[in-house]
Amino acid sequence: MRSDPSTTQSDASGQPACFTTRDLTRVFGEGSTEVRALRGVELDIPSGEIVVLLGASGSGKSTLLNILGGLDRASGGEFEFRGRDMTRISDTELTRFRRDHVGFVFQFYNLMPSLTARENVELVTEIAANPMPALDALDLVGLADRADHFPAEMSGGEQQRVAIARAIAKRPEVMLCDEPTGALDSVTGVRVLQALERVNQELGSTILLITHNASVAGMAHRVITLADGQIRETRTNESRVEPEALNW
Repeated sequence: MRSDPSTTQSDASGQPACFTTRDLTRVFGEGSTEVRALRGVELDIPSGEIVVLLGASGSGKSTLLNILGGLDRASGGEFEFRGRDMTRISDTELTRFRRDHVGFVFQFYNLMPSLTARENVELVTEIAANPMPALDALDLVGLADRADHFPAEMSGGEQQRVAIARAIAKRPEVMLCDEPTGALDSVTGVRVLQALERVNQELGSTILLITHNASVAGMAHRVITLADGQIRETRTNESRVEPEALNW
């Protein structure tokens, strides 16, 4: 089921959608090695939602997320962030967009092993325009009491929550999460999802979350399924499930 792009270009307040794409494509290589990772993606994501992206490996989820986050550029089509055309901005403007508006969380935590949790978060606060104190960010994910511990002294779930704290410390409008629970067990994964839920509720950040775990879709406002570089279905959850109630 494809959503009607003409009806979802603004959110409930009448403001421009957080993300809008029209006929978005991404092609890697050329000739016999050409790979069409995205094939005309049409997408509208209102602000303030948790959006889960589902699909098999190679469906285009990570490629789409990378373009929306300014880590990659589309080969064709249109891409807007809050009504701003992002397909024609300079590399410098794209870097500023990533720095000022987007927080990234990946499957692997990418923490500096020689720095404490607090110091890892402070790496971001030093370059952000309007950062929150590192301890406040750690408190938001339930780790204020672990602020002076090093990554090696923390569990995988705690390290992932430090990575989330690092991402939210710059108060991003958007959080882009690529398999944030992929390397975690169910109990630890739920704690990470609870942290993301709290970020959405308390900061109002729009969260896009890639996962292979279809049950995670229950906590989303909107679920988008991709296949072969295209959106195959978009649906909204009339009744959302709390992370701790997910059937992992």
